[in-house]
Amino acid sequence: MAKTISEEPLEKQLWKAADKLRKNIDAAEYKHIVLGLIFLKYISDAFEELYDKLKSGKGEYAGADPEDKDEYKAENVFFVPPSARWRFIQSHAKHPTIGKSIDESMDAIERENASLKGVLPKVYARQNLDPTSLGELIDLIGNIALGDAKARSADVLGHVFEYFLGEFALAEGKKGGQFYTPRSVVELLVEMLEPYKGRVFDPCCGSGGMFVQSEEFVTSHQGKINDISIYGQESNQTTWRLAKMNLAIRGIDSSQVKWNNEGSFLNDAHKDLKADYIIANPPFNVSDWSGDLLRTDGRWKYGVPPTGNANYAWIQHFLYHLAPSGQAGFILAKGALTSKSGGEGDIRAALIEADLIDCIVNLPAKLFLNTQIPASLWFMSRDKTGKFPSSGGVSVGRGGQRNRTGEILFIDARNLGHLINRRTKVLSEEDIQTIANTYHNWRNKFPSDGGMSEGRGGYEDIKGFCASATKERVAELDYVLTPGRYVGLAEEEEDFDFAERFTSLKAEFEAQLKEEAELNERIAVNLQKVKIDE
Repeated sequence: MAKTISEEPLEKQLWKAADKLRKNIDAAEYKHIVLGLIFLKYISDAFEELYDKLKSGKGEYAGADPEDKDEYKAENVFFVPPSARWRFIQSHAKHPTIGKSIDESMDAIERENASLKGVLPKVYARQNLDPTSLGELIDLIGNIALGDAKARSADVLGHVFEYFLGEFALAEGKKGGQFYTPRSVVELLVEMLEPYKGRVFDPCCGSGGMFVQSEEFVTSHQGKINDISIYGQESNQTTWRLAKMNLAIRGIDSSQVKWNNEGSFLNDAHKDLKADYIIANPPFNVSDWSGDLLRTDGRWKYGVPPTGNANYAWIQHFLYHLAPSGQAGFILAKGALTSKSGGEGDIRAALIEADLIDCIVNLPAKLFLNTQIPASLWFMSRDKTGKFPSSGGVSVGRGGQRNRTGEILFIDARNLGHLINRRTKVLSEEDIQTIANTYHNWRNKFPSDGGMSEGRGGYEDIKGFCASATKERVAELDYVLTPGRYVGLAEEEEDFDFAERFTSLKAEFEAQLKEEAELNERIAVNLQKVKIDE
């Protein structure tokens, strides 16, 4: 058994240990306690690294004062006052007043760093947080990347922060989905959109996962991080705080990630922004989006969205912010592909006739934590002629984008993904590459005979999975965008093995029964702990 534990990834071991210390604290509250400490460790490590260089006074740091705030500002490092440095926190971890000390540390850091004002959690002196457990949590986080070089420790802490965000979202279930888009869905969006260079915008940014993944995409494709700049908006202040910490721990400039409680429709924080890429997961089917106050808004170029559903308001908000060569990738409830209520069918027809829709992907069920509503991905392009190599002037793919005027690609990915528990599915790396490559092969130009071929890069329709349809064909089907209408049914497998399929389904069913039994047992144990005053 010990061998199994040691082979588990670091972040998984840490999660189990931290979760054990949670005791009677709700996951929604506990996440701010844990993530706040990880963030404190990160900024303290970064500060200490520069502090040591300044103190040594060698080379460019000759004559520098390690306690001079401007030295840190110049190198984009947060200044951490003595009473908030990790070594101070860790040395006081066993004190009964440690919670109060951490709250004071968070206040002190905010006072010294204007960009963190109102961002850090001050939740450590609460009565339901046992000081002993808090001390153990500090020790646990203090050991993250202890043996690594400090430069690498920032990477490890960033990875742990992101992993914990996902685990807390799973622990919170439905509520967790309000601040977190599952990583595999974000990876798919970013992989398909390929944001190499330019302005990336998310007007409902949650905890900032789209931005983190965009930066990771650029890095993994040998691009330059400084070639993309990010803009965001979030209406939930608690979620916005998570986003600011999530981005800061990754070294991403979040100065243009704004919060106001009115939201993007009523109080657009980036009115004049024209973005090269928009990546978003707006809340599905929102009915109270203040549409009645915005009937004459200039964003509704393709039709006034109904007051009872924000889906088509979001689509047009994205389009309003797209640059002339801009591209958008976003998630919407599947109903938006067919709905005709409140004029939505007319707006969809206008978008199709304007040739703005590039690709639609039907997603598997159970990918999202906060809803069982089936979802789809929409990809939109302001210019499908292929004149622009890509947004920001960087050639996408091996030969830029081809002329796709009058065409829409439909992908039906409902059969992809695998269950990680009874209620939640994820897309594998292979699933993501299958969908993204299908889109890129259809969209991009590829070198041929030494020149640039206008043809597609090996794309072909696959029954039951993908089909390229003309705008006229979509009009014939009454402007319905459900991929199943276009891709048809998959060819039946000749070598279908009933025994193998039955065994697989039986094993899955038995696993679900086991999980349910374990859950019922935990509930029974917890019920026994409940004391009723007589």
